[in-house]
Formats: sequence, C-alpha cells, structure tokens
Amino acid sequence: MEETVLNQEANEANAQNGENTPQNEAETAQNPLSELEQAQADIAEQKDKYLRLMAEFENFKRRTAKERMDLIQTAGKDVIVSLLEVLDDCDRAEKQLASSDDIALQKEGIQLVFNKVRAIMQSKGLKAMESINTVFDVELHEAITEVPVPDEMKGKVVDEVTKGYLLNDKIIRFAKVVVGK
Repeated sequence: MEETVLNQEANEANAQNGENTPQNEAETAQNPLSELEQAQADIAEQKDKYLRLMAEFENFKRRTAKERMDLIQTAGKDVIVSLLEVLDDCDRAEKQLASSDDIALQKEGIQLVFNKVRAIMQSKGLKAMESINTVFDVELHEAITEVPVPDEMKGKVVDEVTKGYLLNDKIIRFAKVVVGK
C-alpha cells in the first residue's frame, strides 16, 4: 500500500517536472484530440460571438440612421409651430389692410407682426449682429465693396447690405457689408 502511494507521488512529481511516465504518455496521446476539440470549440464560440456582435452593430447603425432621419425631418418643427402664430397675425393684418384705409393703423398692425417675428426668433436663440461702425472682421463680415471715407472710418463697416445672424452664439450667416478705405 505504501509502495502504491509512493509510486503515485513519484508519478505526480515526474509529471510536474515534465518527465514522461507511462501514465502521462497515455494522457498526452489522448490530449491532442481533446486539445484540438477544445480549440475548435473555442474558435466556434468566438466566431459566434463575432457574428452576434456584427449583427448587433448593423442593427445599431440602422437604428441610428433611422433616428437621424426622423430628427432631420422634424428639426424645424418647434420653430414652425412658433411661427404659426405670426402667420395667423399676417392673415389678420391682410384682412385689416383690405377693409381699412387708415395708414397709421395699418402701419401699427404690421409693426406688431414684425416685432412678434423678431421676438420668436430671439426666443429660439437667433441674434442679429451689429456691424455698422465696427471694425471689419473677416470672421463675421463679408465685404461687398469698399468706398472712400474719412480717416476715422477707414477699416470700419460703413453700411450693411445684409444683416448677419448668430444662432446660439454660432454664426449662421455672415453680414454682407460695405467697408471704408
């Protein structure tokens, strides 16, 4: 009994030291197949994970593209809904213009409509640039022409042909200006 225990311990020690025993040789002969099968199983598992990940990524791309298209199609909805009130005011002003000859009253009504449009646009983050009498800046202005001016106005904006606008402090349209030279 003691010999059997000693033999087993010797075999285990030899196996740990890398020495081949008859028992280890038999296990090694069987292990190449099981190692190969294990490697094939691992490859199949990794391939399955890869395919699932690719399918998930394709679904993600499709879903985000659809969401992006929905966002683009409805991006201006809130601005348009806000402007519907102005459109109603324009309709009322048009009726008033047809029925009344009082120029002062018509002028006042139209001015109210203009002020409402400006207020709505400002509430959405739109701000007009102040360009006249400021130094010409290529980051903000687009020079249309240059005109001769007195020395104190040289390099400054003399006139504004088209207003420039900022949306949430980001330029959305450059001001087209006349610059003094």
